[in-house]
Parts: sequence; structure tokens; C-alpha cells
Amino acid sequence: MPDEQERESADDAPAEPSAQADVEAEPVEAQLDRARAEAQRLLANWQRAEADFANYKRRVEQERDEARRLANAALIINILPVLDDLERALASLNIQLNGLTWFDGIRLIYRKLQLVLESAGVSQIEAEGQPFDPRFHEAVMYGEGEEGKVVAEVQRGYLLHDRVLRPAMVVVGKGKEGKAEEGEGKQE
Repeated sequence: MPDEQERESADDAPAEPSAQADVEAEPVEAQLDRARAEAQRLLANWQRAEADFANYKRRVEQERDEARRLANAALIINILPVLDDLERALASLNIQLNGLTWFDGIRLIYRKLQLVLESAGVSQIEAEGQPFDPRFHEAVMYGEGEEGKVVAEVQRGYLLHDRVLRPAMVVVGKGKEGKAEEGEGKQE
């Protein structure tokens, strides 16, 4: 039992006053300076966290807009062959069928599809007669015509706002055939 009494008396002993003595020994001004420095550090951390969160929100919003645009682009890219098929079908029909209601109905469907795409921000790439631009045109052949100019359009190209969805497939002029023959004739 004496061991238990010794333990109880040891537990009842006052705590080491060294921590209290350090605080009391330090001048009040130093404590205040330390508290101000800590407050400044915490404020700077809070401001940094707030700025990081604002940047995060902005980045998430941009990514959401970009994902929406890409989803629209993917859908539109899949619709473009349908538009091409309608154009080819309308171009191949005999003009004598012009007054028939089904012919007019197909033309109206084609026009509605064009309007829907235009409202989504899709526009056609101007090709024929324009200077060849590899950002908007894909050369599939060379033909007789003004050098560096698009002389024919094989497949129409489209833009979604300012991005190329599909480049126009074009025939690019390589110059007049007559000029090449004249140059060959002078060499003989």
C-alpha cells in the first residue's frame, strides 16, 4: 500500500511551471508581435486558399464549356455526312421533278438541317476561287487553273465558330497547261 500512496502523492504534485514561466518571462510586446505574425501568416494562407478556389471554379467552368463544345462538335461531325448525302441527292434529281411535293419536302428538310447547323454556329468554308489555305483546305488534286487558287470543291468544309470541323477537299490550280508546253518546246 505504501506504493499506492506514493503514486497518489506524485499525481497530486503541481505541474512543471516551466511553460507558464516562459510565457510570463517573455515581454508582452514580443507576445503581441508573435501573435500578429501568426495572424498575418494565417491571413496569407486564407487569401491564397481563396484565390486557389476562385481559380479552380474558373477552370472547372472553362472545362465544362469546352466539353460542351466538343460534344456539339462530335454530334455535328456525325451529321455532316447526312447533309452531304442530301446535297448529292438534290443535285442528282431531274429538274422536271421540281414541282412534286416530295421533292419540295426533301428540299425543306435539307434547308431545316442547314438552319439548325447555322444556329449552332456552323458555317461553310469558302473554297472555290479562294487562295489555297492549308488551315481550311485539303488539296486532293491539282488541276488546270490559276496557280495556288482553288479551282473546284470536291467536298464542302465546315467551321464551328472559329474551329475547323472538316476542311474543304479541293482541287488546286497548278497553272495553265499551255505555259508548260511552251517551255518544253523552246528547249528542243
